[in-house]
Amino acid sequence: MLMASDRMSRYGRTRSVFDRGTFAFMSRNRSHVSWSEALLLTSALWLFMILIFMPRIIQRHGTDVASIFMDSSTVIVSIAFGLTLFVVFDATIRKPIGKRVAILLGATIVTALLQTIFDLVFTGWVAENLRESWYTLPQELNQAYEKAFRYLLVFMVNVALFQLTSARRREFIQDRKLTDARAAAQQAQLTALRYQLNPHFLFNSLNSISALIVTRRNEDAERMTEKLSTFLRNSLSADPARLVPLEDELSLIEEYLDIEGVRFGERLDVEFECEPEAGSALVPSFIVQPLVENAIKHGVAPSREPVRIRIAATTEGNDLCIEVENGTSPVLDEPSFGAGVGLKNIRRRLEAVYGRRASLETEELPDRLVARICIPEVQHDG
Repeated sequence: MLMASDRMSRYGRTRSVFDRGTFAFMSRNRSHVSWSEALLLTSALWLFMILIFMPRIIQRHGTDVASIFMDSSTVIVSIAFGLTLFVVFDATIRKPIGKRVAILLGATIVTALLQTIFDLVFTGWVAENLRESWYTLPQELNQAYEKAFRYLLVFMVNVALFQLTSARRREFIQDRKLTDARAAAQQAQLTALRYQLNPHFLFNSLNSISALIVTRRNEDAERMTEKLSTFLRNSLSADPARLVPLEDELSLIEEYLDIEGVRFGERLDVEFECEPEAGSALVPSFIVQPLVENAIKHGVAPSREPVRIRIAATTEGNDLCIEVENGTSPVLDEPSFGAGVGLKNIRRRLEAVYGRRASLETEELPDRLVARICIPEVQHDG
């Protein structure tokens, strides 16, 4: 068997706990080290110890292969003692620190004594029943107190490693829970910001329908109602926290402009310019629509003449730039983007997704208004 002074126990390893894809804490009465991991790592350590001390074992038994095998096979008992300590470690995981230290220290002392006693008993039994050559070994094991002390030190290290592993896993799980909580909060924020747009847009659209009815443009009101229904059905089916290809975003804007086209007729002139590579760029859903709505509010609505709204998307390297430009109405003394929910919402959503890397800039010129969204290192669909 391995010499008592050379025994060591295998430390445990941690496991992660999942709850339908979300990291969760284990039961309050459980450690963060699993039985299977404790067994696997304890076994691996003792096999490593055998390899280290095999030359010494061979020196003790010479060419007696059976004695070498029996000496090495006691590693099973050492593994069992190590797992016994794990039972105590696991059972006391939630106890007060002082009480837990006292229990673990007592258990470690008892385990070291039991391991030493087993060495003595097993050596005597083999010498008495199987191998007379083992009678020489008790001479080496007479210093039982020294070997018990060494066992004590090794088993204390064993318990310390269990504690270290458990603490590291607990910290890992807490970090993951914090990360998941932050991600959930960000998604909730994006969802709230995204759904703010629906009442805002719906209010304006219903006002337009009401105006059509008041002016007895009933056919236009009916057509606008149908288009509004289609637009809302398509927009509400989109995931508010998901990035979508810009070309899909522009398709929804076309539906929106169809609705406004019923209201403004020839006064609304729309121009799309989108590079093919820009069309596959992934952007937050409904990030451009408020700019188009703002352009109509401050460019088309006050004017009695046709006003062109230009929507352009270009890429430079991995950066995406989206511009919404509209001519201003001559009845306006000063062009203005307003300070409604639309622009504020866009800035908050961009910051939530990209931090300070993305930006929304507005420029007011004498003859036109320009809003520009810039997203660096944009991702692409597919």
